[in-house]
Amino acid sequence: MSPSIPLSVLDLAPVCEGSDAAIALGNSLDLARHVESLGYHRFWLAEHHNMTGIASAATAVLIAHVAAGTRTIRVGAGGIMLPNHSPLQVAEQFGTLAALHPGRIDLGVGRAPGTDQATARALRRYFDSADRFPQDVQELLGYFEPAEPGQAVRAVPGAGLEVPVWILGSSLFGAQLAAALGLPFAFASHFAPDAMDQALLLYHRDFRPSARQRQPYAVLAVNVVAAASDEQARRLFTTAQQAFVNLRRGRPGLIPAPIDDIEAYWTPEEKAGVERALACSVVGGPETVARGLAAFAQRHRPDELIVVANIHDHQARRESYKIAAQAWGLVGSGAG
Repeated sequence: MSPSIPLSVLDLAPVCEGSDAAIALGNSLDLARHVESLGYHRFWLAEHHNMTGIASAATAVLIAHVAAGTRTIRVGAGGIMLPNHSPLQVAEQFGTLAALHPGRIDLGVGRAPGTDQATARALRRYFDSADRFPQDVQELLGYFEPAEPGQAVRAVPGAGLEVPVWILGSSLFGAQLAAALGLPFAFASHFAPDAMDQALLLYHRDFRPSARQRQPYAVLAVNVVAAASDEQARRLFTTAQQAFVNLRRGRPGLIPAPIDDIEAYWTPEEKAGVERALACSVVGGPETVARGLAAFAQRHRPDELIVVANIHDHQARRESYKIAAQAWGLVGSGAG
């Protein structure tokens, strides 16, 4: 596959069974350096709260750590859940990141709280804040504009800095908002693919050019679990499958180790739900991954693909991203 479509990474700083948050954060930096050497375009981290298997809650802090430990790869949020924050605070945080790492910082924002209602209250923000999401996005964009004389409130740092803002979504709402505001759009097809085709259609049809984005730009997320053989990759994929089952059962926890028999783990109903949620997945050896990625890109025509690999063993995760890079034809994909 030609690398004309950039390949990127979404990481959740997974805390695996037998590990802890410190190891997870170290692994995220190691992975960012690894995929940078392989030619991946950007490395995004996502905000989640009250999830023992995810260590990226303080997303801006972790972005700063990863950006400081890498040299060229873009680093950003995929994303910041705006209902949890004031737009000014987000502008200041990402203005600071952009001042520290010019030309390398991305800010994706979503309207989901990224947590449960009790945790949302603990964050001192509430679910009804999501109703203000369009206004909050516009307020946020305003803070990145050059400050006007006499402006009462400004983001310092932030005002006048180059911080690309993305709209994230798993429904039609995000596609419509990104189109209306003339912003790039990233769809969460790696766990909620049902509305993907319709969202892309709406986004491209209704896109209004802006000073930030002259043409529509859509990113799709895809789960990629690659190994030396199809059989090995399918076994590694049972980690993601178990994690989804555990989440549906209301028992999210540390990222589980792979198992030999996933059929014994879930009920038929759970299997159907997980397979639907993870429909945008490419699992297999090098040839299978090359064919799967090419077919996905040809069918959906994204401007960029962002790869998610929920794999228990860190070395296996590194190898998966290497195989995917080679399958995609990235420059530098011979790196170790």
